[in-house]
Amino acid sequence: MTPAFPTPPDDLEALARERAAARTAGDYARADFLRARIESSGWRVVDRGTAFHLEPAAPPTIEEAGVVRYGSAGAVPTVLDVPASARFTVLLIAEDQPDDTTRLLDGLRAFAPVGTQVVVVANEPAPEQAARLVAGSGDLEPVAGSEPEVLWTSARLGRASALNLGLRRARGAVVILADTTVEITGDAFGQVAAALDDPGLAVTGGFGLAAADLRHVVPADGPDVDAIATGWLAFRREDLAALGPLDEKFAVDVHLDAWWSLVLRAGRDPAQPPRRALRLDLPLVRHERHGPDTLAAAERDRLAKRSFYRLLDRFRDRADLLSGQPAGREAR
Repeated sequence: MTPAFPTPPDDLEALARERAAARTAGDYARADFLRARIESSGWRVVDRGTAFHLEPAAPPTIEEAGVVRYGSAGAVPTVLDVPASARFTVLLIAEDQPDDTTRLLDGLRAFAPVGTQVVVVANEPAPEQAARLVAGSGDLEPVAGSEPEVLWTSARLGRASALNLGLRRARGAVVILADTTVEITGDAFGQVAAALDDPGLAVTGGFGLAAADLRHVVPADGPDVDAIATGWLAFRREDLAALGPLDEKFAVDVHLDAWWSLVLRAGRDPAQPPRRALRLDLPLVRHERHGPDTLAAAERDRLAKRSFYRLLDRFRDRADLLSGQPAGREAR
């Protein structure tokens, strides 16, 4: 079911027409000011050449056949304001690669320790993927004694927005962002928990990243690295509560992992030296992604470039967070 958007208020339609006229006249400062006023009212302008239309800034949250489908993270009841009640939360996004999702869930079922919570964001998944996430399906068999919690969206959300949905349900003292390209072949939890006992460490996981100047982020073997990739990215829940949520302008996964790793490392007090990122040798195998990409290559490139500039804008003056680019590795 595609939710019907409400009609925008007349005053916002008037502002949008005024903005269109300002753009036509080349008064881009005025156009940007009017866009900000519209967005502050919970709407956004979608330009189509010289035309435009208004739509809600986030899709609506709807209930369909007894299932709540969320349009934004803010609509999801949060548990971050109560103490942790699990050892780990593993968060994954299910979209268009059902076999990859099944492989990851099977690995969690085999190796996740007692006290592990699994949260699956069903981000407007393809029909085959959706069918594997309904009650009673094999993919929802218990992991570490508890069934995975599934959060459904009412529209395909950007990567950070989808992750924020799941993060609001995280009950584990350690939160792990896992990608469905990853296969778990052994205990990928014990070393992570032990590493995060060190207060000087902010983020750890199985796949490292390094950067010379933020313009070239490359895979890094570590162990000391600049950032951790979202294949298996672990951090403390208390840091999520203090430093989150993720910046929802990151619509694709490119650069989001580097940005969040650096946020965690920079910490809450800018007067304190940055904490470390540590890549661990974990029993994880990363596979090529299977299935179609719903984004056209040109659109993905555009969104990746926008993400790059958000990363650069936030951390361009934090050379203390960067160790340099290792030789012989291909940049993103």
